[in-house]
Amino acid sequence: MRLYGVTGWKNAGKTGLMERLVTEITGRGLTVSTVKHAHHSFDVDHPGKDSYRHRQAGASEVILSSRNRVAHMIELRGSGEPMLEDLLARLAPVDLVLVEGYKRDRHPKVEAHRAETGNPLIAPEDPTIRAVASDTPLALDRPVFDLNDTVAIADFILAEVGLMQAAE
Repeated sequence: MRLYGVTGWKNAGKTGLMERLVTEITGRGLTVSTVKHAHHSFDVDHPGKDSYRHRQAGASEVILSSRNRVAHMIELRGSGEPMLEDLLARLAPVDLVLVEGYKRDRHPKVEAHRAETGNPLIAPEDPTIRAVASDTPLALDRPVFDLNDTVAIADFILAEVGLMQAAE
């Protein structure tokens, strides 16, 4: 499975870039799945719903299914957060998996960077960051793309993972 990440500090434009990349790459006829890391507690379920009640009652896993989608919720109940590789093993085969976050993992990444956040670049200290997508020009030892140039960033990622020919 081919894997590429989008990383960066909070409010750097990661999610917007991910959304645009998924649209661009799937528009070229490739299949894409995504994995997003959250640094906080989150819930995709709602109090009062049957599936929520199942989890609250103590179920370890709940699968919610309809003709439009399937959600698989796993309660960790004190066990450790799964590693990225364990999550990837659960995915059905696709052409490309885009990963948002997971800065410390060793897969190749594009760093999203917005100057207004005032955060330092991660790229100079991290060789897994193969390019930077920024809203300001930067002088780096790797490619720098305009944060909004989705086509060029998608071209770069697809070339890096060997899918450029498949997308043409």
